[in-house]
Amino acid sequence: QVRLVESGGDSVQAGGSLRLSCAATGLPSGRFCLGWYRQAPAKEREGVAAATNVGTNFVYAQSAKDRFTTSLVSAKNTLYLQMNNLQPEDTAMYYCMYRPISGNSCHSNPDWYSHKGGQGTQVTVSS
Repeated sequence: QVRLVESGGDSVQAGGSLRLSCAATGLPSGRFCLGWYRQAPAKEREGVAAATNVGTNFVYAQSAKDRFTTSLVSAKNTLYLQMNNLQPEDTAMYYCMYRPISGNSCHSNPDWYSHKGGQGTQVTVSS
């Protein structure tokens, strides 16, 4: 059974950094995408970034392309999201998502993913 557990969220000042973690367990063998999406109050879900276990990484959120990077440690099935120069608009609950794949690319739309994290991790950025 796939289980995704997010951690690392916190309250920071604008310009600060955080590293989020998503620990994935129960994954079947084979290629997969692990990714992040975020949900802010009164806003639509937004795919943020994703990585595959075959070495490809993607940052989807336009506002994050120069500030966020994602990396997957395959040996631990743990996905990281390094967020630098955080801004108040990054304030949201961040969730992990997973989908098995046959190629080497992922998708930004959270609905494309077969599993999504449960409790999420809250990031709050104050100006």
